[in-house]
Formats: sequence, structure tokens, C-alpha cells
Amino acid sequence: MHPILSRPSRLAAYVAVWVPLGAALASLLALQRVLSWPHAAAFAMPLAIAFGFLCLSAYYAVQGVPFTGRDMPRAVVTAIAAAFLSSAVWLLLARIWLAVVESIVARRDGVETFRSAAPTLFWFGFLLYLLAVAASVLRLTFESARDAERRTLELQVLAREAELRALRAQLDPHFLFNSLQSISALTTADPPAARRMCLLLADFLRDTLTLGSQSRIPLRSELLLAQRFLEIEQVRFGERLRVDIEPEQAGDIAVPPLILQPLVENAVRHGIAHVLDGGVVRVRVAAGSARLIVVVENPVDPDRPRTRGTGLGLTNVRERLRSTFGATEARLDVTENGDVFRARLDLPLTEHAVS
Repeated sequence: MHPILSRPSRLAAYVAVWVPLGAALASLLALQRVLSWPHAAAFAMPLAIAFGFLCLSAYYAVQGVPFTGRDMPRAVVTAIAAAFLSSAVWLLLARIWLAVVESIVARRDGVETFRSAAPTLFWFGFLLYLLAVAASVLRLTFESARDAERRTLELQVLAREAELRALRAQLDPHFLFNSLQSISALTTADPPAARRMCLLLADFLRDTLTLGSQSRIPLRSELLLAQRFLEIEQVRFGERLRVDIEPEQAGDIAVPPLILQPLVENAVRHGIAHVLDGGVVRVRVAAGSARLIVVVENPVDPDRPRTRGTGLGLTNVRERLRSTFGATEARLDVTENGDVFRARLDLPLTEHAVS
């Protein structure tokens, strides 16, 4: 169906456009003394609206032969031929309508009147049809540009989703590698603790499989996952590792899943593990009207040996923030001030009430 005919409001607006064109045609005929002003108006106004519906065919003519590339000459010839044909049909309609009008006003010079009006009618219709062709070309060009933009956005979304899936797939082996190293260290030193750690790890992975497949999860659930992870590490570190997390304050703010797990893992692996007396891993949340701040703090030994790890955890978090929120909307800042290491997540508040 023609776009103009798809909605009554569009059709009404289109008909309204042809009313002043009918008035212009009536003025031409009256000024040429072909018809009197009242007769010209009665003749031209309905005829112009009828020709408006004929001009709807320009949309299909442009669709059939687009005005691009090698098809341009053929499209121009097609448009001119369609304009001639439409004007000829319009002349036929004009002859019939003029006979009707003159029968109403009791005139008998219809043939002579039609001969006088025919050139004006033909070229007026010819030019209007070419204008309809130009309008159709503009509309189709706009629609093509909009479709191309939509396809580009869809491809960008698909690329971003693929990148996020790759980052998640990268995160899981990284976490498992570090966890298995911890279990391996316990198998000889404390076998019951190693077994308990395996069971906790299995429960933790089951939860991550459920929540990690979603694009957003409640921050409360994300904090509980972080707490479950730290409970696993407490098997290995005992009283050296203490946890201070307040998930009840988080509400249902939506965040990317497993965004905190690399941060708490980093707090244990590069912080608590190198402090003789251990310490507290603290997670604090501050939600404003537009931003969400999550801070992970842990003690560090300023004189600890600098391990040469891959740095995959923090890099993964930054890349996920960039892919999810864009280059500037979210960030991860890490600072070390004396014996305190702080990781600060700054996210935009975009979603709430996640079930």
C-alpha cells in the first residue's frame, strides 16, 4: 500500500495540499478567460484532487526504476513517459468533468471550452506529476538512508553483544584458573578444606551460569555473588580474610553480571594474600539520581613483591564497561594510597526494578 494511503491523517493532509493547487489552476483558467471565476473553481478544484490520486503512481514508478547509477537515464525517460500518460488521462477526466459542470450550468460550448483549456491542463498536470516524482525520489532516498542507518545500528548492537560474550567467555576460564590454583594448594595442606572449597565453588558456578546469561541483574544479586566468592576464599585464608558487604542497601539497580567478581578476586589475590595479618574486603554502594558508585577496598602491603600477572581481570572489567555503556559513560578507577587499595566503579543509572 502507498504510504499516504496507509493512514487517514496522511491522506487528509495530502488532499489538503491539492486544494491550493486546484485554486491555482482555477485562477489560470479564469485569467485566460476560458471559464468564469465560479465555473473555474467548480471545474478545477475537484479535478485537481482527482489528479492528486493519479500522482500517487509516481511513487511506484520511482520504486520500479530507481534514480541511481546506471538506471538514471531510464528512470528519467520513465518519469517523463509517466507524466505524459498521467496528463493524458487527466485530460480525459477533465473532458468528462467539464461536460458534467456545463450540464449543471446549462452551457453548450463545452468542446470549444475544452480546446481552450487543454494546453493549460496538460502542462499543469505534466509539471505537477514531475514534482510528485521528485517528492517520491526524496522520500525513497530518505527511507533508504534511514534503513541503512538502522542496519548499521543493528550491526553495531550485534558486534557489541558478540564482544560482551567474548569477554564473559574470557572471564570464566580466568576465574576458574585462579580457583583451581587455590584448591590445588589446599589438597596437601588441608584436604577437608579443599573439598569444602570445591563444593562452594560448584554452588557459585551454578549461580553464575544462571545470572551470567542475562544482560543485567540486580545489584543485590551481584553483591551476593561477590559474597559467595569471598566465602570460597575464606576457606583458604580463614580468619585472615574478613568481609564487609551490605547487599540490603543496593536495591534493585541493574548492573552487568559478574562486574564485581574480578574486583573482589583482585582484592584477595593481590591484597589479602600479601598481608600477614589479613584484613577486611569492604564493598560500599552509593546511588544518586543519575550515577551508581561501587567501591571495593582492601588492605595491601606496600612492600609486597609485584607479581607479573596478565592483568586480565581489571582489563576485562574496563572493556565490558566500554562495550556496555560506551567510552565515556562508565569507568573503573583504581588507586593505592599507602596500605589501602581502592577500586571505584562509576556507572550510569539506566535501569531499575529488575526482577
